[in-house]
Amino acid sequence: MPSICTLDHSSKPMQHQAFKWTWRISHPKHKPSSGQTILIGEPLTDYEQTTSTTSACPLMAFFAPCVKFLGSRSFAISYGDNGQTQGRNNVSAWNVQTSDEFLRVEQVVRVGWKVRTPFELKMAENGVRQPAVADTEFGGIQLQQNANRADVPLGASAPEDKPGPSVPKRFQLANGNKAVADADKDRGGQVDVSEHLMPVDQVAAKYGTGINSQHPAESPGLTNEEAQVRLERDGPNQLTPPTKRHWVLRFLDILLGLFNLMLLISGVAAYILYGIDPVNNFQNVYLGAILIGVAFLNAFIEFYQIQKSQSILESFLNLIPSKSYVVRAGKLSQISASELVKGDVVYIKMGDKVPADVLLFSCNELKVDNSSLTGEAEPQERSKTNTMKAPLEATNLVFNGTLAVNGDGYGIVIRTGDDTVIGQIASLTSNEQRRSSPLSTEINHFVHIIAAVAAVVAIIFFLVGMTAKNLGFSYSLNFAIGTFVSFVPEGLPATVTMLLTFAAKRMAVRNVLVKDLQGVETLGAITMLATDKTGTLTRNQMTVTYMWTGGIRYYAQGKDLPTAEQGHSTLLDIGTTGVAELLYMSALCSRAKFDRDDVPVDQRQVIGDATEAGLLRCAATRLDSFDTLPRTFPKVFEIPFNSENKWHLTVHKKGHDSGDMMLYIKGAPERLLRLCDKIWNGREITSLTDADKANFEETYKFMASKGHRVLAFAGLPLPREHYTADYEFTKEPANYPQTGFVFYGLVSLEDPPKHGVREAIGHCREAGIRVMMVTGDHPLTAEAIGRKINLMIEDTREMVAIKRGKRPEEIKDDEYDAVVIHGEQIDSLTDADWERIYSKREIIFARTSPRHKLDIVKRAQSRGHIVGVTGDGVNDSPALKKADLGIAMNQSGSDVSKEAAAMILLDDNFASCVNGIEEGRLIFQNLKKSIQYTVTHTMPEVFANLMFLLVPLPLPLSSVLILVVDLGFELFVALAYAFDPPESKNGLMKLPPRKPVTPESTVRLRRDEARKLRHQGEDGVEVNPGFVAHTTHWIKSWSRLLTADYWAELFEEKDEEVLVDMNLLSWSYLEAGSIQTIGCFVSFFVVQYYYFGVTPYDLQQNATNWGKGTYTLASGRTLTAEEMATSLAFGQSMYYLSIMFQQMFNHFICKARLGIPFGSFMVENKWSFYGLAAGAIFSMLIVYIPPLNVAFDTEYHLLPLFWLIPIAFGVFLYVYAVIRTVIIRMRSPVQYNPEIRGLQMYATRWSAK
Repeated sequence: MPSICTLDHSSKPMQHQAFKWTWRISHPKHKPSSGQTILIGEPLTDYEQTTSTTSACPLMAFFAPCVKFLGSRSFAISYGDNGQTQGRNNVSAWNVQTSDEFLRVEQVVRVGWKVRTPFELKMAENGVRQPAVADTEFGGIQLQQNANRADVPLGASAPEDKPGPSVPKRFQLANGNKAVADADKDRGGQVDVSEHLMPVDQVAAKYGTGINSQHPAESPGLTNEEAQVRLERDGPNQLTPPTKRHWVLRFLDILLGLFNLMLLISGVAAYILYGIDPVNNFQNVYLGAILIGVAFLNAFIEFYQIQKSQSILESFLNLIPSKSYVVRAGKLSQISASELVKGDVVYIKMGDKVPADVLLFSCNELKVDNSSLTGEAEPQERSKTNTMKAPLEATNLVFNGTLAVNGDGYGIVIRTGDDTVIGQIASLTSNEQRRSSPLSTEINHFVHIIAAVAAVVAIIFFLVGMTAKNLGFSYSLNFAIGTFVSFVPEGLPATVTMLLTFAAKRMAVRNVLVKDLQGVETLGAITMLATDKTGTLTRNQMTVTYMWTGGIRYYAQGKDLPTAEQGHSTLLDIGTTGVAELLYMSALCSRAKFDRDDVPVDQRQVIGDATEAGLLRCAATRLDSFDTLPRTFPKVFEIPFNSENKWHLTVHKKGHDSGDMMLYIKGAPERLLRLCDKIWNGREITSLTDADKANFEETYKFMASKGHRVLAFAGLPLPREHYTADYEFTKEPANYPQTGFVFYGLVSLEDPPKHGVREAIGHCREAGIRVMMVTGDHPLTAEAIGRKINLMIEDTREMVAIKRGKRPEEIKDDEYDAVVIHGEQIDSLTDADWERIYSKREIIFARTSPRHKLDIVKRAQSRGHIVGVTGDGVNDSPALKKADLGIAMNQSGSDVSKEAAAMILLDDNFASCVNGIEEGRLIFQNLKKSIQYTVTHTMPEVFANLMFLLVPLPLPLSSVLILVVDLGFELFVALAYAFDPPESKNGLMKLPPRKPVTPESTVRLRRDEARKLRHQGEDGVEVNPGFVAHTTHWIKSWSRLLTADYWAELFEEKDEEVLVDMNLLSWSYLEAGSIQTIGCFVSFFVVQYYYFGVTPYDLQQNATNWGKGTYTLASGRTLTAEEMATSLAFGQSMYYLSIMFQQMFNHFICKARLGIPFGSFMVENKWSFYGLAAGAIFSMLIVYIPPLNVAFDTEYHLLPLFWLIPIAFGVFLYVYAVIRTVIIRMRSPVQYNPEIRGLQMYATRWSAK
């Protein structure tokens, strides 16, 4: 193979020094004249090729390199052509190691979609070669190596007098460790906005629009003509819907899958045989109809499930308002929001949905609800100024689809349509593909193996019948179809679907709505649950927790003082003057109000800010005169809270000793304290001292450390001589007191955990499921909530450092088990950093963006985790879609999150997840029981055909009766497993996950994934590498069967539990299958001997002509053709019933997976008895109803006395199962999860009363 690329590592890769690689490029068709030297690690901007290779080697034609340092000692390099539209697909990648002497390629981590010519990447100095996987049309290489954290441009070394070309923007790294060819279109959800850091006049000039900051309503804006030009150039302000494939083609894809295709082919073949010989193949009419019907039924069920998840984008479209106010040519008008263009000046008022991403240049007390984007519970204030670097935290930006809840403002449209944040999230969501569920993966794997084995055996039997046995084409093909039918569990797809459906209905009763049936079992299989905070773990309702006044800290939650608060806090007492005054201030110094006053407080809805709503509820539940306060003490003057003052001031007509009016003010504690010179000390008003300030600082720090929102309250009695009853207050000029206030105290509020969350997370931990928080909130707030609800028990590195009196960097990784990661760190995390994070038992991610949440899910999945994600906002939707199981909230969740999720919690209670996990684990156990039960009857069916060919014997079980077994009696009984209770009431949630993530499992996963990379892109989607490469890969895959490594990997010891394991296969095919087969043949022989004196020898001698002419038995009796047919009908009837009776015993045997098959759980499921009764009645009808004897070749004269034979074998099977289970459990007892230290399982009771 010719070498296209050779790397020459010519200097040591020191952390802060430049190091050089030499690339030598060759190609089978293009021989370059020389190489190229590239310098990495210094801020170089020049680029030069040492000699021109453009004509000789298009692979090297003006390579445009760029390097992006990804974190501590990590970077990535991307190459591509500068003149062609290469696209993001033409990238290949390797992980590499460096030493002082060489650079070694470790493994391929990413391949291109379009494979052209294979090439090698090799070491020039030591000759180490590592085959690469793909050479794209123009070539492209991405490397990852260790270096320092920084953004460094990459160029070729060049003389100073020869400047090289600049790096094309589309080859620059747009996000973290992913090289993206088109940075403008493929950022993957990163918020690429910089206008919030620019002067507003500069932004207006950039977009060619006119603004008037002093009088925004008089802004010129764009002209109508210019707006029309931009609309035609950029397109409408709409989200681009994804292309959809026609439903007929999608249905055909499913129908023509391997399993269904083989059923269709068998059914068609049965009809062809009927057409050739209608007399001898009359049963093929029923056989073909059943096979084709089953194929269509399986396809319809799967298609129906897929169709239910096609409307995600429609919910995004619902977020975009239909109308918008815009200033064009100096006039304010209302237009369709889809007609907005970049540069338009828009007007946004309270109640409006923001129509695009807008930079504000004028605000009047504007607040927006960003909870759907950032997860923050409180509405966010907006102003025309900004000091925040992160766009989502910028105070002068409002985003498309968010809601203005207060005030109004003017701004410049800077992003429209797909370029908006909501558009990027929609793109992320629609482009992400959920992995196949663990259940579907395992079932598909099992079914494909069974189908392949069945097809191979059927072909072999057909060829043997044609050649060695001379049975003829029709007879041999009919026999091959029967063999195939006996192998394939035709009823399995329907059984699995019905079991999942029943489980989904039970889950709905427990407030868990399943959109995707596979999600029923996936929830039970998850190993990691990533949950949002606001609205999921917490109530999204601010609640007063502490009050501090008069030097005393009061606890305001509930009627009892928790043990942890005893000695530190006092239960809230409204009889205390300071407390009563704080409650009055909370009620009067507020813009929030109840929607009605004719119902109890707990039934009212609050209109207003979330923080003020919490204060209002606290006051309303404790002040008897609350409803009359606004009338008793009317408000005469108010200055609302704003981002500049950071306080809210009101004046009320409230008499006191020195006057008739009272001033109240609340706001930011540090700001308000500076305005006070007196304090209420619990008895009287005194001067504010340094000791008071120290107490204030200590209390404020305590409240803030809990992650609470803290407000300070102050007041001032207005003297009558200065402020008469008819005094008129004005803002400009300010004629009200601005200093000299009396400080009354602090109030802290929090968004409290929901009821039962602590216990739910505790149960998850007991079940071996790791729960991590992924939120847009502040890290301190997230950690404080996490420690309240069992999510975080262990110490973080910072906490360990404080306890030991060391610096955090001195604490080793193995000395702490909890981490809190800020979203700003995520983009710079290396693979080693991610490994370190996920090695910790307790994880919180804070200040995360939608892209961050998606990356977190992908990283967890790459380690082998089966990830569940809960969320309720638009920002959660990409992660909900990508997760193995997305779980949305019903009441607080957005339409987008509900559509993206596979499951919805109807009561918005995280605790319902525990119910779902328990149901998921139970349905997995029941599915396994059902499959073990169903597959067991395969051996009697297969051996019936095998003995026909090898001995030979007349066919003991026809193909139609095989289908009657699979789709008749067995289906009734198998479905009953859906209602089986757990073997142990408490043990189900004490078992570890069935696929636990361990270092060994991660190694196995990455080893398997490395093999798949040849035919997969970065997102795991299969690609077409070309016929030759695909064929080569297929041959290599099958050739692995001949290697020792394959068999070593197949039988290596694993901790995971799969749906169909060796224990199940051993029981079904080898042990129980063999016993049942013997029982069926004994019954088959005994019945025929009893009625007609036919011995096995007689059957063997005349097998191929049985039922034709006459035959003299070994005993001397001569049978006619009709008697031989009747004898065989007796035998087939008994063989069929023998399967049924023995399977009845096997049904109860399969109920026990953890212990011996004895106990109350064996008989608790009444549906088992209904299923057995229904199946038995069905089987008896097939045998004992004369009209059905014609269709199924059965005999109604069969005496019930012969039932005792299979019953005896069933009893023997049961005894054998008990002895077997005892031996297995002695050697391998069931392992339960150990108790968790520090786990608090007392209830989370939070009340506003």
